[in-house]
Amino acid sequence: MSCIYSSSISSFSALSTSLRSRSPSPSNSKPRIYCALGGTVAEPIIINATEPLLLTAVRGEDVERPPVWLMRQAGRYMKSYQIICEKYPSFRERSENVDLVVEISLQPWKVFKPDGVILFSDILTPLSGMNIPFDIIKGKGPVIFNPLRTADDVEQVREFVPEDSVPYVGEALTILRKEVDNAAAVLGFVGAPFTLASYVVEGGSSKHFSKIKRLAFSQPKVLHALLQKFTTSMAKYIQYQADNGAQAVQIFDSWATELSPVDFEEFSLPYLKQIVDSVKQTHPNLPLILYASGSGGLLERLPLTGVDVVSLDWTVDMAEGRRRLGTDVAVQGNIDPGVLFGSKEFITNRINDTVRKAGKGKHILNLGHGIVVGTPEENVAHFFEVARGIRY
Repeated sequence: MSCIYSSSISSFSALSTSLRSRSPSPSNSKPRIYCALGGTVAEPIIINATEPLLLTAVRGEDVERPPVWLMRQAGRYMKSYQIICEKYPSFRERSENVDLVVEISLQPWKVFKPDGVILFSDILTPLSGMNIPFDIIKGKGPVIFNPLRTADDVEQVREFVPEDSVPYVGEALTILRKEVDNAAAVLGFVGAPFTLASYVVEGGSSKHFSKIKRLAFSQPKVLHALLQKFTTSMAKYIQYQADNGAQAVQIFDSWATELSPVDFEEFSLPYLKQIVDSVKQTHPNLPLILYASGSGGLLERLPLTGVDVVSLDWTVDMAEGRRRLGTDVAVQGNIDPGVLFGSKEFITNRINDTVRKAGKGKHILNLGHGIVVGTPEENVAHFFEVARGIRY
């Protein structure tokens, strides 16, 4: 059963370092909590928290509500971010400057108080440190200046050493941990090997992925060599992020779902599993989240990677996704980002429906993809207000 606060409550208190509590209503009457399945319950209990709610939920321990954060919660839909973009038009400058990374990462935290504060960065950030020049150009997206197509090209790729190549990432994560101070989980992220390989072989984004599939099916040894380099490097990158403050890390395999199941088992699954195994050897308690958009056809294979959380997109019904994934893995998601263009009542109903289908525990409430540009900020605020008022 999921419950939400009545609309008479206009604001919610921030989480403190050592306490997760709901501030009383400023009015004389106590707030009521309305449940998605009908009826009312008492006002929420006060829970002592020695760690962020998100981490507790992932482990399957008792929580009063699902933690919530949104992919791309720091970004172009926020007016405060648009102001920064006007002053610093280069995405790489914004994502590779410690002060800017911290400021942008904290923008949604200061306004919405999500349960996860994700590092403002990009999955392609490590490429320069691997001898793969690139840029992210406004209106065009990622551009790889010298796409990799041959064994000689792959031979030139260096293993990633994050402390040398992206020290600003470690510095930013350290600052974020101090700023958030366990009131929310600080999240890092990396790109999965096949997705990174797709970008560097295609030369950027792609519709048909013909170049990487040509490489996969005509020169598989070359692609496997590239995937192994990304695997070793991303495992190190996750460990580096964890050592510098990340309390959970999401792995984005955005393009793995362009593969058939049999090809996923060859070109993505074993490398994801290798990353997870490597990280768990050094950081056994670090939650790892796997997100692959459009993963309905691969769903049963995703837990085989060993990740702690599988993030669903909105094309999979949450109840069906829960059933197909099994009980050993936590689930994240999976509201359609387009819902945030709807009415507040519509947004509320979709949140309650998703939480009800996910069931109690081992659920991180999120969208099924990143927030869409143009999403009204007031609707995002309503999303968080409703989500934080849910009670199991």
